[in-house]
Amino acid sequence: MKFTEICNTIFTKAINDYHQFNSVDQEINNPYNDGSIEHLLYKKCWVDAVQWHFEDIIRDPNIDPVEALVLKRRIDASNQVRTDLVEYIDSYFLDIYSNVDVKDGAKINTESPAWACDRLSILYLKVYHMKEEVERTDVSQEHTRQCQTKLDILTAQHIDLTTAIEELIVDLEAGNKYMKVYKQMKMYNDPSLNPVLYSSK
Repeated sequence: MKFTEICNTIFTKAINDYHQFNSVDQEINNPYNDGSIEHLLYKKCWVDAVQWHFEDIIRDPNIDPVEALVLKRRIDASNQVRTDLVEYIDSYFLDIYSNVDVKDGAKINTESPAWACDRLSILYLKVYHMKEEVERTDVSQEHTRQCQTKLDILTAQHIDLTTAIEELIVDLEAGNKYMKVYKQMKMYNDPSLNPVLYSSK
């Protein structure tokens, strides 16, 4: 099975599982074995689904400022988990391609497989929620038409992205491209690098 087909199964399940409860406070119940790539992909998409709804909630014009600050902290923490998961997924790819003979003249890709996978997970959420908008019965025909146009674009984007990911994997397996992963150096989370944090001590 192709990697993007595995992603399709897992991302679809994670999004559907989340929307059974549709609550940002619902605890994850990951059905895949801990340490497996499937476990990482499910957790990644679940985190994305929760964060999607965090972003909806914080845009409520009537949100209490204190609650908004608490939610902002949760969004920051969620972003860090998301970044960590991408790095774990990249570690999986680095491991499976560690013995590939890289060809002379091999090129590096603009993004790693895991960051492309990150975009794919978000794209699944965009498609899911745009379909919801298309299927609404309390809106005008113009709203439905506009959302259907957007959904068509997202569907085309999905085809292009999955094709690009599979082509990248083929190139990595053949040694035509190689992976070089840079750990995310987010300075604002580090009390030794964020001037607001270290100057407040």
